[in-house]
Amino acid sequence: MSKRPHTKTGGGKETKEFEEEVLQIDRVTRVVKGGRRLRFRATVIIGNRKGKVGVGVGKSEEVVGAIQKAVADAKKNMITVILDGTTVPHQTNIKYKSAHVLLIPACAGTGIIAGGPVRKVVELAGIRNLLSKSLGTTNKISCARATIEALKEMKKTPFSKKPEFPTEADRPKQQERQRPPRRNDRRGPATPEAHTGPIPAGRQPVKTETPKAAPAPKAEAKPEPKPEEAPKTEEAPKPEVKPEPTVEAPAPKAEEAPKVEVPTTEESNS
Repeated sequence: MSKRPHTKTGGGKETKEFEEEVLQIDRVTRVVKGGRRLRFRATVIIGNRKGKVGVGVGKSEEVVGAIQKAVADAKKNMITVILDGTTVPHQTNIKYKSAHVLLIPACAGTGIIAGGPVRKVVELAGIRNLLSKSLGTTNKISCARATIEALKEMKKTPFSKKPEFPTEADRPKQQERQRPPRRNDRRGPATPEAHTGPIPAGRQPVKTETPKAAPAPKAEAKPEPKPEEAPKTEEAPKPEVKPEPTVEAPAPKAEEAPKVEVPTTEESNS
C-alpha cells in the first residue's frame, strides 16, 4: 500500500468561523442496574459577533467530547439577530420555562448592562449597547435559551439603522495573568527604618528617578507705562496771622459786710 505524499500546509492556525464560549460544565450521574453512570454535560455558546449566535448542550464521558457535541448542537440551533446600529430595535420581555428575561435598547456608549449567560449570548451576537434584567430563575441553561428566544422576537422598525458590528480593535484584550507576590514581599518593600538589621543585597529597594520635565520658559513681563504726572503750580505764600493778645478781666471783689457798732457799758448806764 503506497503512502500518500506529504504536503506542507500554510503555517498558522486555522481561523474559526464562530467563537466558542463555554457557559457551564456539570458532572451528572444516572443510576442503572449495575450502579451509577458518570458523564459530563457541557453548555456552549457560539457566535460570529455579526448577528449570528446559538446555544448547544452536549454530554459525554469526557469533557472534550461533551464540548464538541455541544458545539455541533449549537450550530444546528443558530439564529440571525436583527440589530439597530449597535443595539436592539425595541424592548422585549420573554418568559421561557422558569426564566424571565427583559431586554431594553440603549444609546451608544452605554455598554452591555447584563450578567451571566445573558451577557455572553449578547456579546457573541454582536450587540454592544444594551440594558437587561433577569427576573426569573438563575439556571444558566434556561437563561441562555430565554435570551435566544428574546433575540428571535426582534423585528425591524421604521427608524432602524444599519447594524454596526464590532471590529477586532473594539474587542477587549485579555489581560495577562499577573503572578501574585511572594509571601515575604506582601508586607511591602524593605526600608531602613522598618528593618533592624542590615538589608540583604537582593531586597534592597531600587530607587528609580523619574525624569523631571524641563520648566517652561517664563515670558518677560513688560513694565506697565506710568501715568504722566501733571506739572506742579507754585502756590502764593499765605500771610501770617498774629494771634490777638488776651486781656484778663479783674476778678470781682467780695462785698464787705456792714459794720455794726456795739455800745459800750458806760453809754448803756447813762
